[in-house]
Amino acid sequence: MSTQTLPIDALLESIARKHLLIGTLDTRGSDALDFNDVAVWSIKAALQAAFEAGQASGRAEDGNR
Repeated sequence: MSTQTLPIDALLESIARKHLLIGTLDTRGSDALDFNDVAVWSIKAALQAAFEAGQASGRAEDGNR
């Protein structure tokens, strides 16, 4: 990620931290740091959180029209 974080980047990193226990989504150039073992239920929770964030964003945009 760049030094200037977009709102979506911050959201995705927050979901990764909370549900996948991944501290950063930045590439660090090391297999030990860039590849993670993640339980399927954690992946499901992260996908659910991303889906719900998308729904909330869509509702917010509809309210601004």
